[in-house]
Amino acid sequence: MKFSQARTGRVFVLRLEQGEVIHEVLERFVAEHGIQCAAVTMVGATDHGSQLVVGPRDGKALPIVPLRHLLTDVHELTGVGTIFPDGNGRPTLHAHVSVGREGGAATGCIRGGIVVWNIVEVILLELTDCTAKRVLDPLTGFELLDP
Repeated sequence: MKFSQARTGRVFVLRLEQGEVIHEVLERFVAEHGIQCAAVTMVGATDHGSQLVVGPRDGKALPIVPLRHLLTDVHELTGVGTIFPDGNGRPTLHAHVSVGREGGAATGCIRGGIVVWNIVEVILLELTDCTAKRVLDPLTGFELLDP
């Protein structure tokens, strides 16, 4: 395990609206407000046509081929994530959500493109005095957290 320590900074309460793509809106917001590191919680709903990244096709194969799950209807949503700068210093969201409808559920990464249905409420907790960043791992191609 690796770790670092940070302090809490500003707390933002956001309402994302119909048609917005969650990761695009949040990454634009943090860039505009000078936020480099943050913790994110969210609740709301996702629209049909949204996509989750739900795992690699084969967990032992390289290169990693992601699986995508298309949501064909509106789903309830809850999720958590983190924001840390990538190798270019750009604050980047990594968030996973669980979505459900009529007893069926799916969980995955939102980078596939999660579109807001009506509303998604977000609490964004800024982390200050934070040295954590995402570093490209050449083996997996993932930007892994380096605390």
